[in-house]
Amino acid sequence: MMAIMPLVTRHTEMSDLKKALNEHTVMPLWPETGTLLGLRRGATYAAAARGEIKTVGIGRLRRVPTAWLKRKLGLDGAAS
Repeated sequence: MMAIMPLVTRHTEMSDLKKALNEHTVMPLWPETGTLLGLRRGATYAAAARGEIKTVGIGRLRRVPTAWLKRKLGLDGAAS
């Protein structure tokens, strides 16, 4: 069985995360957003269906606004 590594384990990964959140207006619901929130695939889609994860529809796809995701992760404002 393969071990699951924490999403952010090094400083460079945190700066990569901040860069991705700053460069994109929306991110895919899975795997990017779910992984950032520490959720598995099914839990990510269930949370989105319940409205716990804000999503926007682009065709058949569900995307998550990065502004919402930054607030959820505490990376907005002066903290980022």
